[in-house]
Amino acid sequence: MHNWDRTLTLAGIGHPSLRADYTRQRDLVAAYRRHAYAAVRLLLPAALVPHVIAATAFMHRTDTLLDRAEDEGVSWARWEKEVRAALATGDTTDPELRPLLHTLSVHPALRGPIEDFLTGASLDREFTGFPDEADYQRYVDAYSLPAFMLIASLLLAPDADPLAARQLCRAYIDGSQRLDFVNDLAEDLGSGRLTLPVTTLARHGVSREDLERGRDTAGVRSLLRTLLEQARGDLLAARPLVRLAPPANRAFVRAVIELEVRTADAAQAKDVALLGGSARPPVLTALRVLYREYARRGR
Repeated sequence: MHNWDRTLTLAGIGHPSLRADYTRQRDLVAAYRRHAYAAVRLLLPAALVPHVIAATAFMHRTDTLLDRAEDEGVSWARWEKEVRAALATGDTTDPELRPLLHTLSVHPALRGPIEDFLTGASLDREFTGFPDEADYQRYVDAYSLPAFMLIASLLLAPDADPLAARQLCRAYIDGSQRLDFVNDLAEDLGSGRLTLPVTTLARHGVSREDLERGRDTAGVRSLLRTLLEQARGDLLAARPLVRLAPPANRAFVRAVIELEVRTADAAQAKDVALLGGSARPPVLTALRVLYREYARRGR
């Protein structure tokens, strides 16, 4: 793994102010997505690393603004306007957008996912819950999948079959999003958001109050088990996505999927205790996944 300055050089990022912009975003991503950042640094070619970080930082910034009425004086409406103006003109003075524009100049296929992500963002901002599974699936199509494609468009081979790529990315993000919604139930309910379909709760005889109070009932156990098994199944179905990535990126794609599967396993093991806080795979388990893929990449 190259040091950060060398990584920026290998990625062709030479201007001092742009290097500083990418470095700030590196620090941000490293702080809130430690396992993901470690996987990026260990398992991706150096020339791609800053671009994946720029796309991740943009997604995180957008998602943060969607969740808050205003963040440090920046509203969602203002941010969206600035992003669209930057995309239209190819220029910006915003240090949070400069890396994204530079990455877009190197990877022009990123433009479509950025625009799709912005278009679907209103669905997350206006979120009031999912009446049924169909509403959840619409959310995945409109918001979760475009968000994932910000990263996937950088990872997959340019000549990958677009239909197969979309289907496998869709399977991955359906599993990952459902896993997140189940794993983060305590946090979401604490902020007033119920992210599970109402009809799914009813089918298991579970009320919102049961979840908010952390009740250990047969229905709650059945609900959590069913949703986590469904999420895990979708993640496993996404494993052929690895074959659509260039050889240099496959270790990373494999590790990302495997870490999500291990998170699902940890959530299943935690069972009803999930209603008190999220599950994460043991640190040693995550490190073994990363080490195995790093060694495999070396071969």
